[in-house]
Amino acid sequence: MDIQKVLRDRQIISSDPDIMSRTPVFVGTRVPLQTFFDYLEGEAGLTEFLEDFPHLQTQVLQILEVIER
Repeated sequence: MDIQKVLRDRQIISSDPDIMSRTPVFVGTRVPLQTFFDYLEGEAGLTEFLEDFPHLQTQVLQILEVIER
């Protein structure tokens, strides 16, 4: 499964040449999807990501649903 394709189809992320040179970002933001994965892989974790980006809580839950499948 191509997670980025699923997330684009669900309008959770977007890639636009005018926004961060097509880097996949959360829709309506300039927060890269990779930042989310970096938090998960690092010491910071999910809790700190949600503290730093509380406006993305719904999108994060949707991503975790997609990954779980």
